[in-house]
Amino acid sequence: MPTLDVNDLNIVLGALGAFLVLYGLVSIKIKLVWYLGVALPAVVMGIILGPTAARFLDSSRWGSAVEGQTHDITLGVTRVMIGLQLVIAGYQLPARYFWLRWKEVAMCVLPIMTMMWLATTLCVLATTSNLTLLPALVISACVTSTDPVLSQAIAKGPFADMFVARPLREIISCEAGANDGFGFPFLMIAVYMMRHAHDRSEDGDLSTEYEMLGANEIGRVGGGVGLALKEWFLETWLYMITLSICYGAIVGFAACKSIRFCLEKKWIDNESYLLFPSALGMFLLGTCGAIGTDDSLACFVAGCALNWDGHYLKESERRHDEVNSSFIMLLNFGGFFYIGTIMPWSQFHDPDGTGITIGRLLLLGLMVLVFRRIPAVLASYKLMRPVCANYKEALFMGYFGPIGAGALFYVEYARRLFPDIGDGDAEETHLVEIIGPVVYWLVFFSIVVHGLSIPALDLLYRYLGVKPIHDDAIEVWRCSVREALPANATSSGGDCFLAYNRFSRPIEPVELPTVSIRQLAEETGVVEVVPEESEKQGKRERVRVRTRSISSQSCEQDGGR
Repeated sequence: MPTLDVNDLNIVLGALGAFLVLYGLVSIKIKLVWYLGVALPAVVMGIILGPTAARFLDSSRWGSAVEGQTHDITLGVTRVMIGLQLVIAGYQLPARYFWLRWKEVAMCVLPIMTMMWLATTLCVLATTSNLTLLPALVISACVTSTDPVLSQAIAKGPFADMFVARPLREIISCEAGANDGFGFPFLMIAVYMMRHAHDRSEDGDLSTEYEMLGANEIGRVGGGVGLALKEWFLETWLYMITLSICYGAIVGFAACKSIRFCLEKKWIDNESYLLFPSALGMFLLGTCGAIGTDDSLACFVAGCALNWDGHYLKESERRHDEVNSSFIMLLNFGGFFYIGTIMPWSQFHDPDGTGITIGRLLLLGLMVLVFRRIPAVLASYKLMRPVCANYKEALFMGYFGPIGAGALFYVEYARRLFPDIGDGDAEETHLVEIIGPVVYWLVFFSIVVHGLSIPALDLLYRYLGVKPIHDDAIEVWRCSVREALPANATSSGGDCFLAYNRFSRPIEPVELPTVSIRQLAEETGVVEVVPEESEKQGKRERVRVRTRSISSQSCEQDGGR
């Protein structure tokens, strides 16, 4: 018997599906004309349908509606969003990129990230009341890494296709993939210092006496700075970082050799081949999560190792891979749609409780935008000349260091490292109260500001008459005559178009057959005018052409051959 069943699952599927349909109908306008991308429209739609506005979607009511389940859901959603996309981002880099650009990558993930961490800490201390140094370091560590999801959209989006040089795009993409995993050392050093450097005795004095807690207990432990540094080195650098790199490299190289062998034997079909990075990402997320290591770093390293010889990317290009880009888009739609529904609007203004106000948050957002990343990149770009040629590129790289899903992953991970509100001392309680609204606000601020910066920059470039980059033109077969041209591409006639400044490309040029003009005219009926001088001198000009499929009209004329 038919019944009305307006449950949460049906509401989520209906709302997300409706948004995907409406967005898809005008996606060319949104992406290639207005340069708005996916994140900003998805977050806005999530806010509209979330518990603050229409109240259609509320993650606290989903499933068994356990108190605090939104934090666990957010941690899981962001893990999947980041991990799967980092495998794809890794294999889309040029072959052996880490080996060729290790100095520039090391520069980005060590000194630049350290300067970003310290600068953000000063911004947090300047705008947040009643906050001491170590909690400020914890909050800043959550937003130090550039978001791997938003950064991929910036580095590979239509605006970058038009105006951003390929070496700069590659280092932005690689940095975002690597430094998301390298955010753990900055977070954990602050956590270990709070946990071990001192604890509070009953009389309020600082104590360095060490007391072992149970396996599931958190809070002040004591033991001194030496113990904090020891555990930071052993647990974070050796277990989380080093093990993740080694594990990701082993899995990635094994996948690279295995898939190459299976291709030679013709054991793998097209669907399985194109879905391989996503399957690899799910495997790494599950296994790394089980052993408690850094899954995002392992996923990115595995993606780079998968394409170490350049073969996987080249074969994907030959197969006209649209599967992974569609999969990424679906993840971004769902992820940012969800992020819009969980924004803690009521916590953004609490002057009598946490001391947070809208004015302070606006000031914090502006200070982080200006001081978090731009000074560090401008001070270091001369050491990265091969990928960042001048101060203009350094300014672009410094400005577009967005904060997004990666920061939400870190803040939900950090919540688990401290006692619940009221269970810890005053410093821990204040940290747990403000870390959520501060980080969520910076994520929202970054999505809005960086999401609108690309359209504004495009208008500025049009006004100044900046010309698109027309380097490295390649001919791409058009899948359909109704397919819109991508950014920075021109029609070359027939079934092809010329694309300039593409992010992903094979490492070796494909040798094309060479035929004479006379032979080409005889076979295709296309007459090429040959200069009289060449005819008199008896010279024959030669051109390079691509092998193309025979049209249906040609088949009819040739008797169906």
